[in-house]
Amino acid sequence: VQLQASGGGLVQPGGSLRLSCAASGRTFSNSYTFAWFRQAPGKEREFVAARRSGGSTNYADSVKGRFTISRDNARNTVALQMNSLKPEDTAVYYCAGVPRNLIVSSMRRLVEYDYWGQGTLVTVSS
Repeated sequence: VQLQASGGGLVQPGGSLRLSCAASGRTFSNSYTFAWFRQAPGKEREFVAARRSGGSTNYADSVKGRFTISRDNARNTVALQMNSLKPEDTAVYYCAGVPRNLIVSSMRRLVEYDYWGQGTLVTVSS
């Protein structure tokens, strides 16, 4: 299974960006959890958002109300719509997936995910 993240770039504060993660090699059609994490320079990788089959989502407090994670089953992709971006959102964003439904408390844990994309850089700056 390979996950390919794309959509990063440079955006001004207050702007929007949409990241996409394409899964190949396997179709997560029944039970799955997909997530986005990010890692800023000099910091640890942190949870951003997750979504599992059935539609349940989980967001970090820092992005709640600004970011939305969604799933396109037909295209086997997961998207992260980021609005009202702030300079502190600058980071490399990684998508991750696991072929089972994680409980809410586990959705934020890096070790729960089996598959990782290569990362895409998001820079929020004027």
